[in-house]
Amino acid sequence: MEKRLIECVPNFSEGRDRAVIDAITKAITDSGNVKLLDVDPGEATNRTVVTFVGEPEAVVEAAFQGIRRAAELIDMRNHHGAHPRMGATDVCPLIPISGITLEECAELARKLAKRVADELGVPTYCYEAAAFVPERKNLAVCRAGEYEALPEKMNHEGKGPDFGDRPFDEAAARTGATTIGARDFLIAVNFNLNSTSTRRANAIAFDVREKGRPMREGGKVTGKPLKDENGKTIMQPGTLKGTKAIGWFIDEYGIAQVSMNITDIAQTPLHVAFDEVTRAAAARGIRVTGTEIVGLVPKRALVEAGKYFLHKQQRSSGLPEAEIIRMAVKSMGLDELKPFVPEEKVVEYMLEAGEKGSRKLVDMTCREFANETASESPAPGGGSISAYMGALAAALGTMVANLSAHKAGWDERWKEFSDYAEQGRRLVDTLTALVDEDTEAFNRIMAVFAMPKATEAEKAERARAMEEATLYATEVPLRTMKAAYATFDLLEAMAGEGNPNSVSDAGVGALAAEAAVAGAALNVRINAAGLKDRAKADALTGEAHAIAAEATRRRSEILAIVDQKIGDGNN
Repeated sequence: MEKRLIECVPNFSEGRDRAVIDAITKAITDSGNVKLLDVDPGEATNRTVVTFVGEPEAVVEAAFQGIRRAAELIDMRNHHGAHPRMGATDVCPLIPISGITLEECAELARKLAKRVADELGVPTYCYEAAAFVPERKNLAVCRAGEYEALPEKMNHEGKGPDFGDRPFDEAAARTGATTIGARDFLIAVNFNLNSTSTRRANAIAFDVREKGRPMREGGKVTGKPLKDENGKTIMQPGTLKGTKAIGWFIDEYGIAQVSMNITDIAQTPLHVAFDEVTRAAAARGIRVTGTEIVGLVPKRALVEAGKYFLHKQQRSSGLPEAEIIRMAVKSMGLDELKPFVPEEKVVEYMLEAGEKGSRKLVDMTCREFANETASESPAPGGGSISAYMGALAAALGTMVANLSAHKAGWDERWKEFSDYAEQGRRLVDTLTALVDEDTEAFNRIMAVFAMPKATEAEKAERARAMEEATLYATEVPLRTMKAAYATFDLLEAMAGEGNPNSVSDAGVGALAAEAAVAGAALNVRINAAGLKDRAKADALTGEAHAIAAEATRRRSEILAIVDQKIGDGNN
């Protein structure tokens, strides 16, 4: 299962007093399991932008604690700076990274906004995807008039905050108002041109950006801008929704660039922006030579790009994640100006690098994993080995699919086998994760043994925790069984339809899948024996028995196909 991650980028109205900034960021990091990615204070703006990432619940709590500390330390009656602002915490967006939707982030933002108003007394507006009314999707509408306009906006229908509305009082005068919302990840990207002309770079930017360019009399560049009946300039929209762009010249590189903010990567993914800027540049006799990502990028943007460019070549995208990202890097020239290191540019990889704890089993070499299993420690054991056998079964099916997609004379079937390979990759990832989760299940049981049991209450709590841990330790191998069993569909298809030169690999995969299912079934049985809830235990073991019996049948059917093909000499 994909890990649920969100990013939060609160803007605090203090950019000069380092002690205040440090106190706010400390409140954020002390709140729980979030990773602080960036702290960017600005003296002229008197504003600090903080970026942190984590699981949704941890991020929301960290945001609340940061807002609380800012309300305690920043007095808006004394605040002055170049940037528009309305409160001590001026704006606080929640941004989906992986495993969570924008709509879910919007709901979290609304709950956070209510909590900030209820517990801290800070008036809050909800914007972007969390807005209650369409006009408040625009941050500028919520912040209209800035801090100075709050006395007339509060307690005024249609202008007051969504939560904490009341007549303007001393508390509101001190903290100002906060705007909390949810938006998609903003990607800041520069497209490198084989030109030094800022004017031509701007022309390309105007071709593609959503706002477009002013329409002019006679359709000529030198014509006067056309106005509507209200005197507003009439714009010719560009081709890319959810984008802002300009052209500029960069002395450091000696080239012009189209500098773009992609504010809606659902409407305009990174690879779509790259292709469209390339097209617009070519129409003006200019080439895009590469791409520069400014700041961080969510993994999904690169994975989607890598798959897109693989499919353009009619190649399978059922490849390891690292290879897909490498295709994205090379296709868009992300490494033209400087090395592109995914571990330093991809949000999820940065978070993983900062996680504390013991090394994962799946990060070990084959030899290390075998030696760790052979050690005196009871974990990893049969459950982890079963999950790994299932992962290898899925990997073999994926390999046959990828080889089939590349088979000479089968070019028209590349998409069919690419889809199979992607199915296999998902199963590999699921079963690989279960290798470590099975050991985690064992560790949970061991942790219960360390719980105190002196009093009756402690004994009762220990018994409850043991039942819960035992149930988890039973359900994990059952999930392994189901995932390993799911590989049979892939393996049967590859044995029957895949590259005949690899039919034996599909057969080995079927044997590994059956072993994975049978091995995990033993773990279900032995762990279920420790459950006090016998009805639940019987249901789990009964389900495991049925899956194991069906796995034996599927293995026999696949091996019959393999035997026939090998016997016919069609390999």
